[in-house]
Amino acid sequence: MTDLIGDERLDYLLAENLRIIQSPSVFAFSLDAVLLARFVYVPIQKGNIVDLCSGNGVIPLLLSNKTKATITGVEIQERLYHMAERSIRYNRLENRIHMIHGDVKEISQTLGHGKYDVVTCNPPYFTSAEPSIINENEYLAIARHEILCSLEDVIRTSSQLLRQGGKAAFVHRPERLMDILTLMRQYRLEPKRLRFVYPKAGKEANTILVEGIKNGNSGLKALPPLFVYDKENEYTPEIREILYGKEE
Repeated sequence: MTDLIGDERLDYLLAENLRIIQSPSVFAFSLDAVLLARFVYVPIQKGNIVDLCSGNGVIPLLLSNKTKATITGVEIQERLYHMAERSIRYNRLENRIHMIHGDVKEISQTLGHGKYDVVTCNPPYFTSAEPSIINENEYLAIARHEILCSLEDVIRTSSQLLRQGGKAAFVHRPERLMDILTLMRQYRLEPKRLRFVYPKAGKEANTILVEGIKNGNSGLKALPPLFVYDKENEYTPEIREILYGKEE
């Protein structure tokens, strides 16, 4: 058993048969993180992966079921870093997942340039705004707004970390798509795969998943849309499989 602090709880990552420490007042992962972990291509047997803005370590934990590669998570908020560390120990994955308490803007100086096969990131979605509209909860504000790192910081660092031909995958909001694609090309991450996620049919997309290759050739593939809910407001079969695994 692991020690829980305050309002922390130990939740299941259902499809992966793992457990993760969460806190409603500090951090709880969203569907976006799960979708990114499913979307990204990762080497199955070996390699080196970095997850930036790791929060409580949900993406490294999810990826550990897809790959035997070494996974490094980077999180600047000390409380979330410790939550991730304890979840990794609880799942006995210390030999495969390593967390770093560090700043995305400077982490390439620690980890080195051009050494990684895959970089993932579920970054803050919203540009820094007037204090009146930023969440008063510091943990949630930092997770949601570009207070400690910007989209450009994330993409620049991803490019620095990746080897030639390595892949970077991001989850974000559709309204930032042009910013993302422009910055990816600026930092030599050629966009290759793009998928729009919709709450349900007939609604506007509210999430995008995009993957690029370091110094890759041009050619962007638009994947089929992903719908979260059906007409009865139940999870679609694809989302159920992502969350709960294949039905027997």
